[in-house]
Amino acid sequence: MRLYAGSSAQFIQDTVRNQIAGKLQEAFFHHFRYPAPKSEVRAWQNSLRAMGSMVEHSGLIDHGVLLEYQLPQTSRRLDCLVAGHDAAGSPAAVIVELKQWDGCEDAEGENEVITWLGGAEREVLHPSVQADRYRMYLADTHPAFYEEPDPVSLSACAYLHNHHTETSDPLFGEKFDTALTAAPVFTADHFDDMSRFLKGRLEGGDGLHILGRVEESRYRPSKKLMDHVGGVIKGNRDFVLIDEQLVVYDKVLARVRGGFHERRTTVVLVRGGPGTGKSVIALNLMADLLLEGYNAQYATGSKAFTETLRKIIGPRGGIQFKYFNSYQGAECNAVDVLICDESHRIRINSHSRFTPKAERTNIPQIVELLEAAKVVVFFVDDLQVVRPGEIGSSGYIREEAEKLGCEILGYKLDVQFRCAGSEAFVNWINNTLGLERTASILWEGTEGFDFRIFPDPFSLEAAIREAADRGHSARLTAGFCWEWSKKARANGSLEPDVRIGEFERPWNARHDATRLAKGIPKAHLWAHEPGGLDQIGCVYTAQGFEFDYVGVIFGRDLRYEFERQQWVGYKSESGDPIVRRANNFTDLIKNTYRVLLSRGMKGCYVYFQDRDTERFFRSRMEVETDSMVAESREEYGE
Repeated sequence: MRLYAGSSAQFIQDTVRNQIAGKLQEAFFHHFRYPAPKSEVRAWQNSLRAMGSMVEHSGLIDHGVLLEYQLPQTSRRLDCLVAGHDAAGSPAAVIVELKQWDGCEDAEGENEVITWLGGAEREVLHPSVQADRYRMYLADTHPAFYEEPDPVSLSACAYLHNHHTETSDPLFGEKFDTALTAAPVFTADHFDDMSRFLKGRLEGGDGLHILGRVEESRYRPSKKLMDHVGGVIKGNRDFVLIDEQLVVYDKVLARVRGGFHERRTTVVLVRGGPGTGKSVIALNLMADLLLEGYNAQYATGSKAFTETLRKIIGPRGGIQFKYFNSYQGAECNAVDVLICDESHRIRINSHSRFTPKAERTNIPQIVELLEAAKVVVFFVDDLQVVRPGEIGSSGYIREEAEKLGCEILGYKLDVQFRCAGSEAFVNWINNTLGLERTASILWEGTEGFDFRIFPDPFSLEAAIREAADRGHSARLTAGFCWEWSKKARANGSLEPDVRIGEFERPWNARHDATRLAKGIPKAHLWAHEPGGLDQIGCVYTAQGFEFDYVGVIFGRDLRYEFERQQWVGYKSESGDPIVRRANNFTDLIKNTYRVLLSRGMKGCYVYFQDRDTERFFRSRMEVETDSMVAESREEYGE
């Protein structure tokens, strides 16, 4: 999709006559069926007038111009693409990212700057990084730019037509040297430099033919991209399959290969609890399918999990890792195999409360996923739903797949690869929280998994830090029982939102946090970067991850009441406004603590704020270590 395509001569005329924004408005309404936002119209009026002058001054009068071109399989639109031939007569194109900024400031992130946007200061990608990522995306997924024998060479730059360069301008900071080389930034002071850049790459003109190739070509990842992503995953020792994981993987891979050739969509449903290896199987499937030449994509509903995977895979391969809401308007069967991890996080539909009313549809998210691919593999844990609106149970997925006439195949994972391989521990947690009846009523502590109860949050934190000091991965988590501050302090540190007596610690930073002090990761990298050890994570940042040792502050939002012999949820103790409104509040909080308590590979350490809840857990422990007994006696004065 694009909002404008035509010759550079026509583009120049449309900008000179102040008609370009009107044409884009008309095309926008025709495509989206609602008016373009006023802020976007103003951006077109200002930036495209400047771009028109640049194209005219550069003598690019026999070229093709695309405006607001939607990157395949995404909701992102690049601002401008100019196509033609280079001096040697080879097809070429240049992406131009247009910005109205008149200034920016440095940010902590390696790829970000801070600028005024949408009525507030926001941390955004440096224009060079953004433009080069667009270039990389098209070069890897758009056949016109990689298909032999005559691929279109692609360059990128950014044009900040209102920005005047200052001394020690953060836009040209040393950390952006690589990005600036790949996709240079031109400001109002670099008009002639940009003109030379464009002419040097598009000197040959005759661009309408190239424009046609770009518009007619369909999304298909290049073999080089698929080999790259598959190779990175296969080279990561964290993603190695063993035992039952390999058995299920082989079954699923065989069915995926066969289902790819079926006339109807094939659905593979893999169920398993925490630590049964769902994500490891999913990633290995992703790798091997890509290496075999299938267009496989990996989707989740978790920002933290998806962004961490993108960080591990790298910026080039990260484009194959998407979200469940990425498939709105996707072409039917555009993907060969869609791997949906953490499928319990599938929502009713793909829009959010921030989605304009005119953009919302009644199409269920599950239908978008099922129609986007020839084979869809769902990995699901029915007891990991922790927010209202998450409806991706195995029963729901099966029901919707049957409505669409899909072939459905099911597998179940039972063997435990987390919690030191202790299936009994996970079953005990499920039983103790009243989620499932299992044979593990008592925790005997004999399977090599280190479960401990601590008398206060200070000793709990000390134990987690000690584990980290020994070289283990370790994180401290908590139930969402405290409000989460929206902004960092003036010095970039985080507010100590989690307060228990004299114990005061911050939640992990928000996804959109700006001006963070050095070493503080944003929410989506809290589980992966070393600085995460200094903050407390909630279920939304911990779900999907595993650590050698996990610490859990069990708050007062869920308590066991001996008189009533049942678990009771307390909305007044919750700091999560969305979950507080849920009718099934207690069930969601039970699932939350199940997720937190099952993150550990070698050990789980817990502090209970409510004494009766702790007593209930202890009553279901057959053997306590000497340290536990000592802690219990000290706390209760025995």
